[in-house]
Amino acid sequence: MNKLLKNKKIILIIGGGIAAYKSLDLIRLLKKQECEIKVVLTKSGKKFVTSLSIASLSQNKVYEDIFDSEKEAEMDHISLSRWCDIILFVPTTANSIAKLASGLADDLASTLILASNKQVILVPAMNVRMWLHKSTQNNINKLLDFGYLSIGPSTGEMACGEYGEGKMSSPEQIYQFIKNYFSDRDIIKNKNLKALVTAGPTKEYIDPVRFITNNSSGKQGYEIANSLAKLGVETTLISGPSKLKKPE
Repeated sequence: MNKLLKNKKIILIIGGGIAAYKSLDLIRLLKKQECEIKVVLTKSGKKFVTSLSIASLSQNKVYEDIFDSEKEAEMDHISLSRWCDIILFVPTTANSIAKLASGLADDLASTLILASNKQVILVPAMNVRMWLHKSTQNNINKLLDFGYLSIGPSTGEMACGEYGEGKMSSPEQIYQFIKNYFSDRDIIKNKNLKALVTAGPTKEYIDPVRFITNNSSGKQGYEIANSLAKLGVETTLISGPSKLKKPE
């Protein structure tokens, strides 16, 4: 057993795709590493896997609906979002990607993601044409800009018989990604790293009136600073004049 993942708290959202059955193998892999897993089973996900199988493997209650709490005051979308270290969405369908990109919150899965500031990791799975559609690409890029991470999709034969990009990454690939994610954060945390990032336009005065400058927006520097901060690096950002929102 690799102690890196021991006691890590993972929310696993199971979406409604034929690849949903692979989530059971993923739960097995993570439980072997003594992860704590709580599963949110979407309405569509219930068409492919059962709550009984999930509960048996995860050794935890399965959350299915935003209003199904034994105690309504628990407010699952809040308590779950605060409990976890990461939120993993397997598989993430085109519909789910569109909902998240639009900020919709009409079920437990989308509501807890909207209520959380934890890292969200998507695992897309869909037909190749659905994946390559401009709407899907715009939506996934929007989520990546928000700070979401994405595993895959892979290229291979689909359930429909077609071949191309859109196949869900294997449970082993997902497990390795998660392990690397926590490993990188732990290494940085243990080294107490600090970073200084400069961004935006600069001015170099030739004389009291004239100067040399550039049209830098600062976007790349801001993204680098945000990424470092999310990894646990103590980050200082020095920015020239910019219309970008100040990083948190």
